[in-house]
Amino acid sequence: MSGKFSGYYFKHQKNGRTVAFIPGVSDDGAFIQMITDHRSYHFAFPSAVMGRKIAIGKNRFSTEGIHIDLPGIRGNISYSDVMPLKSDIMGPFRFFPMECRHKILSMRHRLNGWLRIGNEIYDFENGTGYIEGDSGKSFPKKYVWIQANDFAGGGSVIMSIAEIPFCGFHFEGCICVVMKDGKEYRLATYLGAKAELSKKSIIVCQHGLRLEADILSGGTGFPLVSPRDGKLSGITRENNNAKILFRLSYKGKEICELLSANAGFECVGYLPA
Repeated sequence: MSGKFSGYYFKHQKNGRTVAFIPGVSDDGAFIQMITDHRSYHFAFPSAVMGRKIAIGKNRFSTEGIHIDLPGIRGNISYSDVMPLKSDIMGPFRFFPMECRHKILSMRHRLNGWLRIGNEIYDFENGTGYIEGDSGKSFPKKYVWIQANDFAGGGSVIMSIAEIPFCGFHFEGCICVVMKDGKEYRLATYLGAKAELSKKSIIVCQHGLRLEADILSGGTGFPLVSPRDGKLSGITRENNNAKILFRLSYKGKEICELLSANAGFECVGYLPA
């Protein structure tokens, strides 16, 4: 691939249990990473077919569902009511060369199926899913990533703040989306959003729209390999059980308050993870 990588993140949740798969390809070859509430896994493969439908070994991934056939891990989960964004999350930056390009395939969808991990069955019937993707050369040197959709009243949140190299200089960029009651609230650098980060909170403001994330518990997380110049030579830690309180408001009037006890959380270079 000559210094490039491409990967996706398929998240599955039900009753406080989470299993996420990360299929992808890099200069090192193809891979599938997996993270549960207890540990992370890494499986290497010689090649992959990447596209709208991903094939790695006997494993299949798409917006229709997944088929998993890994050592000690097997199962099938189908997806329905997939919820994409109205437009590309990168906005106008999709037209420029970027170190890392992000995309969201589904903010929230319904799951039907199961996984067997060792001797344990994970029942995901009527569970909740999420799908995103990344491609480029490297993950940012500094970033915070938060994703949650295990809210009792529905909804989904993605927040990403990162230091972005661009045309010889660096800037702090953010892309955030809250989906609630059929509405999409987007806050992004290209829309004028500004982020403030403290030890245990993130605040993103944009022309009267304000999104707060109070990190009540970040957890320790589990190690995942991450790309640097197209090779899987970095290490990051992801936690599937961060406890985060989100508040969205417009000109001081609350739109929604959402509490997640099973949020995905990664932090490199910013807040203590």
